[in-house]
Amino acid sequence: MFDVTIIGAGVIGCSISRELSKYNVKTCVIERSSDVASGTTKANSAIVHGGFDAKPSTLKGKLNAKGNAMFTDLAKELDFPFKRNGSLVLCFDNKNMPDLELLLEQGKVNGVPDLVILDGDQVREMEPNVTKHCVGALYAPNGGIVCPYEMTIALAENSYNNGVEFKFETEVKNIEKSSSGYIIKTNKGDIETKIVINAAGLYSGEMNNMVSKNKINIIPRRGEYVLFDRTAGSLIKNTIFQLPTKLGKGVLVTPTVDGNLLIGPNAVDLEDKADLDTTRDGIDDIIKKAQLSIEMQFPMNMVITSFAGNRAHTETDDFIIEEASDAKDFINVASIASPGLSSAPSIALMVVDMVTNKLNPGKNLKFNPIRKGIRKFREMSNEERKAIIKEIPEYGTVICRCETVTEGEIIDAIRRPLGARTLDGVKLRTRAGMGRCQSGFCSTKVVDILAKELNIPRSEVTKSGGNSILITGTNKQSL
Repeated sequence: MFDVTIIGAGVIGCSISRELSKYNVKTCVIERSSDVASGTTKANSAIVHGGFDAKPSTLKGKLNAKGNAMFTDLAKELDFPFKRNGSLVLCFDNKNMPDLELLLEQGKVNGVPDLVILDGDQVREMEPNVTKHCVGALYAPNGGIVCPYEMTIALAENSYNNGVEFKFETEVKNIEKSSSGYIIKTNKGDIETKIVINAAGLYSGEMNNMVSKNKINIIPRRGEYVLFDRTAGSLIKNTIFQLPTKLGKGVLVTPTVDGNLLIGPNAVDLEDKADLDTTRDGIDDIIKKAQLSIEMQFPMNMVITSFAGNRAHTETDDFIIEEASDAKDFINVASIASPGLSSAPSIALMVVDMVTNKLNPGKNLKFNPIRKGIRKFREMSNEERKAIIKEIPEYGTVICRCETVTEGEIIDAIRRPLGARTLDGVKLRTRAGMGRCQSGFCSTKVVDILAKELNIPRSEVTKSGGNSILITGTNKQSL
Protein backbone atom coordinates (compact mmCIF):
# COMPACT_ATOMS: atom_id res chain seq x y z
CA MET A 1 0.00 0.00 0.00
CA PHE A 2 1.36 3.39 -1.04
CA ASP A 3 0.43 6.66 0.62
CA VAL A 4 0.47 8.46 -2.73
CA THR A 5 0.54 7.20 -6.30
CA ILE A 6 1.26 9.69 -9.07
CA ILE A 7 0.04 8.78 -12.56
CA GLY A 8 2.42 10.27 -15.12
CA ALA A 9 6.19 10.84 -15.12
CA GLY A 10 6.31 14.07 -17.06
CA VAL A 11 7.67 17.31 -15.64
CA ILE A 12 4.52 17.79 -13.52
CA GLY A 13 4.47 14.29 -12.03
CA CYS A 14 8.21 14.33 -11.33
CA SER A 15 8.07 17.84 -9.82
CA ILE A 16 5.37 16.60 -7.45
CA SER A 17 7.29 13.41 -6.61
CA ARG A 18 10.39 15.40 -5.74
CA GLU A 19 8.47 17.73 -3.42
CA LEU A 20 6.76 14.72 -1.79
CA SER A 21 10.14 13.08 -1.18
CA LYS A 22 10.84 15.83 1.36
CA TYR A 23 8.27 14.11 3.61
CA ASN A 24 7.86 10.65 5.12
CA VAL A 25 5.35 9.65 2.47
CA LYS A 26 5.52 6.32 0.65
CA THR A 27 5.23 7.49 -2.95
CA CYS A 28 5.01 5.70 -6.29
CA VAL A 29 5.11 7.13 -9.81
CA ILE A 30 3.61 5.04 -12.60
CA GLU A 31 4.25 5.74 -16.27
CA ARG A 32 2.83 4.02 -19.35
CA SER A 33 5.99 4.66 -21.38
CA SER A 34 9.45 3.23 -20.83
CA ASP A 35 10.99 6.43 -19.46
CA VAL A 36 10.25 9.78 -17.87
CA ALA A 37 9.52 12.83 -20.05
CA SER A 38 8.05 10.72 -22.85
CA GLY A 39 5.02 12.87 -23.67
CA THR A 40 4.47 16.62 -23.90
CA THR A 41 7.51 17.25 -21.70
CA LYS A 42 9.98 16.27 -24.40
CA ALA A 43 8.35 18.25 -27.23
CA ASN A 44 7.58 21.85 -26.35
CA SER A 45 9.04 25.35 -26.60
CA ALA A 46 11.37 24.82 -23.60
CA ILE A 47 10.48 28.33 -22.44
CA VAL A 48 10.29 29.47 -18.82
CA HIS A 49 7.66 32.17 -19.30
CA GLY A 50 7.85 35.40 -17.33
CA GLY A 51 4.23 35.22 -16.19
CA PHE A 52 2.68 38.37 -17.68
CA ASP A 53 0.29 36.90 -20.27
CA ALA A 54 -2.17 35.00 -18.05
CA LYS A 55 -5.13 36.65 -16.33
CA PRO A 56 -4.43 37.26 -12.61
CA SER A 57 -7.65 35.49 -11.65
CA THR A 58 -6.53 32.19 -13.22
CA LEU A 59 -4.30 29.47 -11.83
CA LYS A 60 -1.94 30.18 -14.70
CA GLY A 61 -1.68 33.79 -13.59
CA LYS A 62 -1.17 32.85 -9.95
CA LEU A 63 1.39 30.08 -10.49
CA ASN A 64 3.54 31.11 -13.46
CA ALA A 65 5.67 33.89 -11.96
CA LYS A 66 5.97 31.96 -8.69
CA GLY A 67 7.22 28.88 -10.55
CA ASN A 68 9.58 30.98 -12.67
CA ALA A 69 11.24 32.39 -9.55
CA MET A 70 12.05 28.88 -8.31
CA PHE A 71 14.08 27.83 -11.35
CA THR A 72 17.42 29.37 -10.38
CA ASP A 73 17.74 27.44 -7.13
CA LEU A 74 16.20 24.30 -8.60
CA ALA A 75 18.68 24.20 -11.50
CA LYS A 76 21.56 24.72 -9.08
CA GLU A 77 20.42 21.89 -6.78
CA LEU A 78 19.63 19.42 -9.55
CA ASP A 79 22.30 20.38 -12.10
CA PHE A 80 20.17 20.81 -15.22
CA PRO A 81 20.62 23.43 -17.98
CA PHE A 82 18.74 26.70 -17.39
CA LYS A 83 19.41 30.28 -18.47
CA ARG A 84 17.60 33.56 -17.89
CA ASN A 85 17.98 34.99 -21.38
CA GLY A 86 15.02 37.39 -21.10
CA SER A 87 12.01 37.70 -23.40
CA LEU A 88 10.60 40.36 -25.71
CA VAL A 89 6.98 40.72 -26.89
CA LEU A 90 7.15 42.62 -30.16
CA CYS A 91 4.55 45.13 -31.31
CA PHE A 92 4.41 46.02 -35.04
CA ASP A 93 1.80 48.81 -35.02
CA ASN A 94 1.60 51.92 -32.83
CA LYS A 95 -2.16 51.36 -32.58
CA ASN A 96 -1.45 48.20 -30.59
CA MET A 97 0.96 49.75 -28.08
CA PRO A 98 -1.83 50.05 -25.45
CA ASP A 99 -2.02 46.25 -25.53
CA LEU A 100 1.61 46.12 -24.41
CA GLU A 101 0.68 48.43 -21.54
CA LEU A 102 -2.10 46.02 -20.55
CA LEU A 103 0.37 43.13 -20.53
CA LEU A 104 2.73 45.22 -18.40
CA GLU A 105 0.05 45.97 -15.81
CA GLN A 106 -1.17 42.39 -15.83
CA GLY A 107 2.37 41.15 -15.29
CA LYS A 108 2.82 43.46 -12.32
CA VAL A 109 -0.34 42.07 -10.71
CA ASN A 110 0.96 38.53 -11.32
CA GLY A 111 4.22 39.38 -9.55
CA VAL A 112 6.55 39.53 -12.56
CA PRO A 113 9.62 41.62 -11.65
CA ASP A 114 11.36 44.38 -13.65
CA LEU A 115 8.98 44.55 -16.61
CA VAL A 116 9.59 47.49 -18.94
CA ILE A 117 8.34 48.71 -22.31
CA LEU A 118 11.00 49.56 -24.90
CA ASP A 119 10.68 51.53 -28.13
CA GLY A 120 11.68 50.04 -31.46
CA ASP A 121 15.20 51.47 -31.46
CA GLN A 122 15.86 50.17 -27.95
CA VAL A 123 14.68 46.72 -29.02
CA ARG A 124 17.00 46.68 -32.06
CA GLU A 125 19.88 47.90 -29.91
CA MET A 126 19.30 44.85 -27.74
CA GLU A 127 18.50 42.52 -30.66
CA PRO A 128 19.98 43.84 -33.95
CA ASN A 129 18.22 41.20 -36.07
CA VAL A 130 14.71 42.19 -34.97
CA THR A 131 12.63 43.58 -37.84
CA LYS A 132 12.61 47.30 -38.61
CA HIS A 133 8.79 47.10 -38.42
CA CYS A 134 8.93 46.61 -34.63
CA VAL A 135 7.70 49.82 -32.94
CA GLY A 136 8.05 48.61 -29.35
CA ALA A 137 8.23 45.61 -27.06
CA LEU A 138 7.57 44.43 -23.54
CA TYR A 139 10.83 43.24 -22.00
CA ALA A 140 10.83 40.63 -19.22
CA PRO A 141 14.34 40.00 -17.86
CA ASN A 142 13.11 37.01 -15.84
CA GLY A 143 12.18 35.00 -18.96
CA GLY A 144 14.27 31.88 -19.41
CA ILE A 145 15.09 28.79 -21.42
CA VAL A 146 15.55 25.28 -20.06
CA CYS A 147 16.04 21.71 -21.21
CA PRO A 148 12.66 20.23 -20.14
CA TYR A 149 13.63 16.57 -20.39
CA GLU A 150 16.97 17.01 -18.60
CA MET A 151 15.05 18.89 -15.90
CA THR A 152 12.53 16.05 -15.60
CA ILE A 153 15.25 13.38 -15.53
CA ALA A 154 16.97 15.33 -12.75
CA LEU A 155 13.73 15.62 -10.76
CA ALA A 156 13.08 11.89 -11.17
CA GLU A 157 16.61 10.83 -10.19
CA ASN A 158 16.51 13.01 -7.09
CA SER A 159 13.05 11.68 -6.21
CA TYR A 160 14.28 8.09 -6.60
CA ASN A 161 17.37 8.72 -4.49
CA ASN A 162 15.09 10.11 -1.78
CA GLY A 163 12.85 7.06 -1.70
CA VAL A 164 10.24 7.43 -4.44
CA GLU A 165 9.44 4.24 -6.40
CA PHE A 166 9.01 4.36 -10.19
CA LYS A 167 7.13 1.82 -12.33
CA PHE A 168 7.59 2.12 -16.11
CA GLU A 169 5.64 0.52 -18.96
CA THR A 170 2.77 0.40 -16.47
CA GLU A 171 -0.50 1.35 -18.13
CA VAL A 172 -3.61 2.15 -16.10
CA LYS A 173 -6.56 0.03 -17.16
CA ASN A 174 -9.02 1.05 -14.44
CA ILE A 175 -9.19 2.80 -11.07
CA GLU A 176 -11.49 1.50 -8.35
CA LYS A 177 -12.44 3.03 -5.00
CA SER A 178 -11.55 0.88 -1.99
CA SER A 179 -12.11 1.13 1.76
CA SER A 180 -8.61 2.50 2.27
CA GLY A 181 -8.25 4.59 -0.88
CA TYR A 182 -7.95 3.33 -4.45
CA ILE A 183 -6.91 0.23 -6.38
CA ILE A 184 -5.21 1.13 -9.64
CA LYS A 185 -5.60 -1.73 -12.12
CA THR A 186 -2.61 -1.86 -14.49
CA ASN A 187 -1.18 -4.17 -17.14
CA LYS A 188 1.36 -5.23 -14.50
CA GLY A 189 -0.99 -5.86 -11.60
CA ASP A 190 -2.87 -3.90 -8.96
CA ILE A 191 -1.47 -0.92 -7.05
CA GLU A 192 -3.14 0.01 -3.77
CA THR A 193 -2.84 3.60 -2.62
CA LYS A 194 -4.45 6.05 -0.21
CA ILE A 195 -4.23 9.05 -2.53
CA VAL A 196 -4.07 9.30 -6.33
CA ILE A 197 -2.50 12.28 -8.08
CA ASN A 198 -3.61 12.39 -11.69
CA ALA A 199 -0.76 13.98 -13.67
CA ALA A 200 -1.35 11.93 -16.81
CA GLY A 201 -1.14 14.83 -19.25
CA LEU A 202 -3.06 14.11 -22.43
CA TYR A 203 -4.67 11.12 -20.70
CA SER A 204 -5.66 12.89 -17.48
CA GLY A 205 -9.26 13.08 -18.69
CA GLU A 206 -9.48 9.29 -18.97
CA MET A 207 -8.01 8.88 -15.47
CA ASN A 208 -10.50 11.31 -13.91
CA ASN A 209 -13.42 9.84 -15.78
CA MET A 210 -12.79 6.39 -14.26
CA VAL A 211 -13.71 7.68 -10.80
CA SER A 212 -15.71 10.89 -11.21
CA LYS A 213 -19.04 11.81 -12.75
CA ASN A 214 -17.65 15.27 -13.41
CA LYS A 215 -15.96 14.53 -16.72
CA ILE A 216 -12.81 16.19 -18.02
CA ASN A 217 -12.43 16.41 -21.79
CA ILE A 218 -8.82 16.83 -22.85
CA ILE A 219 -8.39 18.20 -26.38
CA PRO A 220 -4.95 17.46 -27.87
CA ARG A 221 -3.53 20.66 -29.34
CA ARG A 222 -0.60 19.98 -31.65
CA GLY A 223 2.23 22.45 -31.98
CA GLU A 224 4.83 22.06 -34.73
CA TYR A 225 8.40 23.34 -34.48
CA VAL A 226 11.47 23.84 -36.64
CA LEU A 227 14.92 23.37 -35.09
CA PHE A 228 18.07 24.90 -36.58
CA ASP A 229 21.70 23.89 -36.13
CA ARG A 230 23.86 25.67 -33.57
CA THR A 231 25.43 27.71 -36.35
CA ALA A 232 22.13 29.65 -36.41
CA GLY A 233 21.83 29.89 -32.64
CA SER A 234 23.40 33.33 -32.39
CA LEU A 235 20.69 34.97 -34.51
CA ILE A 236 19.00 36.25 -31.35
CA LYS A 237 19.69 36.13 -27.61
CA ASN A 238 16.26 36.75 -26.07
CA THR A 239 13.11 34.75 -26.60
CA ILE A 240 11.07 36.70 -29.15
CA PHE A 241 7.28 36.62 -28.91
CA GLN A 242 4.75 38.52 -31.04
CA LEU A 243 1.99 40.60 -29.49
CA PRO A 244 -1.29 38.72 -30.05
CA THR A 245 -3.60 40.46 -32.53
CA LYS A 246 -6.85 39.64 -34.30
CA LEU A 247 -4.72 37.68 -36.78
CA GLY A 248 -3.49 35.31 -34.06
CA LYS A 249 -0.84 34.87 -31.38
CA GLY A 250 2.04 34.53 -33.81
CA VAL A 251 4.96 32.21 -33.17
CA LEU A 252 8.13 32.54 -31.11
CA VAL A 253 11.78 32.63 -32.09
CA THR A 254 14.20 31.54 -29.39
CA PRO A 255 17.66 30.23 -28.75
CA THR A 256 17.68 26.90 -26.94
CA VAL A 257 19.69 26.29 -23.81
CA ASP A 258 21.98 24.07 -25.92
CA GLY A 259 22.69 26.83 -28.46
CA ASN A 260 20.29 25.92 -31.30
CA LEU A 261 17.60 28.16 -32.78
CA LEU A 262 13.93 27.14 -32.45
CA ILE A 263 10.82 28.59 -34.09
CA GLY A 264 7.17 27.64 -33.54
CA PRO A 265 4.61 26.51 -32.56
CA ASN A 266 1.35 26.63 -34.44
CA ALA A 267 -1.82 25.31 -32.79
CA VAL A 268 -4.03 22.61 -34.30
CA ASP A 269 -6.73 20.84 -32.28
CA LEU A 270 -6.83 17.09 -32.91
CA GLU A 271 -8.81 13.99 -32.00
CA ASP A 272 -5.89 11.56 -31.93
CA LYS A 273 -3.69 12.14 -28.86
CA ALA A 274 -0.87 10.15 -30.48
CA ASP A 275 -0.81 12.19 -33.72
CA LEU A 276 2.63 13.83 -33.73
CA ASP A 277 2.97 14.25 -37.48
CA THR A 278 4.46 17.41 -38.90
CA THR A 279 2.96 18.85 -42.07
CA ARG A 280 4.33 20.87 -44.97
CA ASP A 281 1.56 23.46 -44.56
CA GLY A 282 2.21 23.70 -40.82
CA ILE A 283 5.95 24.16 -41.19
CA ASP A 284 5.53 26.71 -43.99
CA ASP A 285 3.08 28.67 -41.82
CA ILE A 286 5.49 28.68 -38.85
CA ILE A 287 8.36 29.97 -40.96
CA LYS A 288 6.18 32.66 -42.55
CA LYS A 289 4.90 33.93 -39.19
CA ALA A 290 8.30 33.77 -37.48
CA GLN A 291 9.80 35.80 -40.32
CA LEU A 292 7.65 38.77 -39.20
CA SER A 293 9.91 39.12 -36.16
CA ILE A 294 13.32 38.90 -37.83
CA GLU A 295 14.79 41.20 -40.49
CA MET A 296 17.09 38.67 -42.14
CA GLN A 297 15.92 35.47 -43.80
CA PHE A 298 16.10 32.30 -41.74
CA PRO A 299 18.99 30.08 -42.89
CA MET A 300 16.85 27.17 -44.08
CA ASN A 301 19.95 25.18 -45.08
CA MET A 302 20.68 24.94 -41.34
CA VAL A 303 17.39 23.23 -40.39
CA ILE A 304 18.25 19.89 -38.77
CA THR A 305 14.78 18.64 -37.84
CA SER A 306 11.12 19.47 -37.36
CA PHE A 307 8.93 17.95 -34.67
CA ALA A 308 5.53 18.23 -33.02
CA GLY A 309 4.17 17.99 -29.49
CA ASN A 310 0.61 17.76 -28.22
CA ARG A 311 -0.55 19.93 -25.33
CA ALA A 312 -3.38 18.97 -22.98
CA HIS A 313 -5.99 21.65 -23.59
CA THR A 314 -9.51 22.07 -22.21
CA GLU A 315 -12.30 24.52 -22.99
CA THR A 316 -11.69 26.32 -19.67
CA ASP A 317 -8.20 27.25 -20.89
CA ASP A 318 -6.79 27.05 -17.37
CA PHE A 319 -5.05 24.52 -15.16
CA ILE A 320 -7.26 22.07 -13.26
CA ILE A 321 -5.68 21.45 -9.86
CA GLU A 322 -8.23 20.15 -7.38
CA GLU A 323 -9.61 17.14 -5.59
CA ALA A 324 -12.46 15.58 -7.53
CA SER A 325 -15.62 16.69 -5.73
CA ASP A 326 -17.18 13.21 -5.87
CA ALA A 327 -13.96 11.19 -5.46
CA LYS A 328 -12.25 11.90 -2.15
CA ASP A 329 -8.43 11.72 -2.20
CA PHE A 330 -8.30 11.75 -6.02
CA ILE A 331 -6.39 14.90 -6.96
CA ASN A 332 -6.50 16.09 -10.55
CA VAL A 333 -3.53 17.97 -11.99
CA ALA A 334 -4.96 18.23 -15.48
CA SER A 335 -5.15 20.61 -18.43
CA ILE A 336 -1.54 21.63 -17.83
CA ALA A 337 -0.83 23.36 -21.12
CA SER A 338 1.46 26.40 -21.45
CA PRO A 339 2.79 27.77 -19.11
CA GLY A 340 2.83 24.34 -17.44
CA LEU A 341 6.59 23.86 -17.67
CA SER A 342 7.21 27.31 -16.16
CA SER A 343 4.67 26.66 -13.41
CA ALA A 344 5.75 23.08 -12.62
CA PRO A 345 7.66 23.91 -9.40
CA SER A 346 4.80 25.99 -7.97
CA ILE A 347 2.19 23.46 -9.10
CA ALA A 348 4.14 20.84 -7.13
CA LEU A 349 4.08 23.01 -4.00
CA MET A 350 0.33 23.51 -4.34
CA VAL A 351 -0.38 19.79 -4.77
CA VAL A 352 1.97 18.68 -1.99
CA ASP A 353 0.31 21.17 0.34
CA MET A 354 -3.01 19.42 -0.43
CA VAL A 355 -1.45 16.02 0.30
CA THR A 356 0.28 16.99 3.54
CA ASN A 357 -2.93 18.54 4.84
CA LYS A 358 -4.52 15.12 4.39
CA LEU A 359 -1.71 12.88 5.66
CA ASN A 360 0.06 15.22 8.09
CA PRO A 361 3.41 13.45 7.53
CA GLY A 362 6.71 14.25 9.20
CA LYS A 363 9.66 15.72 7.31
CA ASN A 364 12.13 13.35 5.65
CA LEU A 365 15.22 14.20 7.69
CA LYS A 366 17.40 12.27 5.24
CA PHE A 367 16.22 14.28 2.22
CA ASN A 368 19.14 15.27 0.01
CA PRO A 369 18.30 18.07 -2.45
CA ILE A 370 21.50 17.68 -4.47
CA ARG A 371 21.78 15.70 -7.70
CA LYS A 372 24.77 15.83 -10.03
CA GLY A 373 24.25 15.38 -13.74
CA ILE A 374 26.34 13.52 -16.27
CA ARG A 375 29.75 15.11 -16.78
CA LYS A 376 29.73 16.61 -20.28
CA PHE A 377 32.95 16.20 -22.25
CA ARG A 378 32.02 18.99 -24.68
CA GLU A 379 31.92 21.53 -21.85
CA MET A 380 35.30 20.59 -20.31
CA SER A 381 38.64 22.32 -20.66
CA ASN A 382 41.51 20.30 -22.14
CA GLU A 383 42.96 19.83 -18.66
CA GLU A 384 39.62 18.50 -17.38
CA ARG A 385 39.37 16.19 -20.37
CA LYS A 386 42.82 14.72 -19.74
CA ALA A 387 41.95 14.16 -16.09
CA ILE A 388 38.64 12.40 -16.74
CA ILE A 389 40.10 10.19 -19.48
CA LYS A 390 42.77 9.12 -17.02
CA GLU A 391 40.05 8.34 -14.45
CA ILE A 392 37.51 6.84 -16.90
CA PRO A 393 39.17 5.75 -20.19
CA GLU A 394 35.79 5.50 -21.95
CA TYR A 395 35.64 9.29 -21.93
CA GLY A 396 38.41 9.18 -24.52
CA THR A 397 36.12 7.63 -27.16
CA VAL A 398 33.77 10.06 -28.91
CA ILE A 399 30.56 8.29 -30.03
CA CYS A 400 28.45 11.25 -31.22
CA ARG A 401 30.62 13.57 -33.30
CA CYS A 402 28.00 16.28 -33.80
CA GLU A 403 27.45 16.81 -30.06
CA THR A 404 30.84 15.50 -28.84
CA VAL A 405 29.33 12.83 -26.61
CA THR A 406 31.67 10.12 -25.36
CA GLU A 407 31.26 6.48 -24.50
CA GLY A 408 31.84 7.37 -20.84
CA GLU A 409 28.82 9.70 -20.82
CA ILE A 410 26.60 7.08 -22.42
CA ILE A 411 27.67 4.42 -19.92
CA ASP A 412 26.95 6.87 -17.09
CA ALA A 413 23.50 7.57 -18.57
CA ILE A 414 22.72 3.85 -18.52
CA ARG A 415 24.16 3.02 -15.09
CA ARG A 416 22.79 5.96 -13.07
CA PRO A 417 19.48 5.86 -11.11
CA LEU A 418 16.54 5.34 -13.47
CA GLY A 419 19.13 4.99 -16.21
CA ALA A 420 18.57 4.92 -19.96
CA ARG A 421 17.22 1.67 -21.40
CA THR A 422 16.56 2.82 -24.97
CA LEU A 423 18.15 4.81 -27.78
CA ASP A 424 15.87 7.77 -26.96
CA GLY A 425 16.74 7.41 -23.27
CA VAL A 426 20.43 7.86 -24.07
CA LYS A 427 19.60 10.72 -26.44
CA LEU A 428 17.61 12.68 -23.84
CA ARG A 429 20.31 12.26 -21.18
CA THR A 430 23.42 12.93 -23.28
CA ARG A 431 22.29 14.56 -26.58
CA ALA A 432 23.86 11.70 -28.54
CA GLY A 433 21.95 11.84 -31.83
CA MET A 434 20.60 15.38 -31.48
CA GLY A 435 23.14 17.04 -33.74
CA ARG A 436 23.25 17.87 -37.43
CA CYS A 437 23.32 14.27 -38.67
CA GLN A 438 20.41 13.25 -36.38
CA SER A 439 21.92 9.90 -35.31
CA GLY A 440 23.15 8.98 -38.77
CA PHE A 441 26.64 8.25 -37.44
CA CYS A 442 26.22 7.28 -33.80
CA SER A 443 23.01 5.25 -33.52
CA THR A 444 24.60 1.85 -34.23
CA LYS A 445 27.37 2.55 -31.74
CA VAL A 446 24.85 3.53 -29.06
CA VAL A 447 22.93 0.31 -29.75
CA ASP A 448 26.14 -1.66 -29.16
CA ILE A 449 26.78 0.09 -25.84
CA LEU A 450 23.19 -0.43 -24.67
CA ALA A 451 23.31 -4.12 -25.57
CA LYS A 452 26.57 -4.60 -23.69
CA GLU A 453 25.54 -2.62 -20.59
CA LEU A 454 22.06 -4.16 -20.36
CA ASN A 455 23.37 -7.63 -21.23
CA ILE A 456 20.82 -8.13 -23.97
CA PRO A 457 21.10 -8.98 -27.69
CA ARG A 458 21.34 -6.01 -30.05
CA SER A 459 18.02 -7.13 -31.53
CA GLU A 460 16.31 -6.39 -28.20
CA VAL A 461 17.47 -2.77 -28.01
CA THR A 462 14.58 -0.42 -28.80
CA LYS A 463 14.24 3.19 -29.84
CA SER A 464 11.70 4.11 -27.16
CA GLY A 465 10.53 0.90 -25.49
CA GLY A 466 7.62 -1.35 -26.39
CA ASN A 467 7.73 -2.64 -29.96
CA SER A 468 10.06 0.07 -31.30
CA ILE A 469 12.76 -2.44 -32.20
CA LEU A 470 15.67 -1.26 -34.32
CA ILE A 471 17.18 -4.50 -35.59
CA THR A 472 15.10 -7.31 -37.07
CA GLY A 473 17.87 -9.53 -38.40
CA THR A 474 21.17 -9.67 -40.27
CA ASN A 475 21.72 -9.07 -43.96
CA LYS A 476 25.24 -10.49 -44.08
CA GLN A 477 26.67 -13.76 -42.80
CA SER A 478 29.89 -13.73 -40.82
CA LEU A 479 32.85 -15.17 -42.71
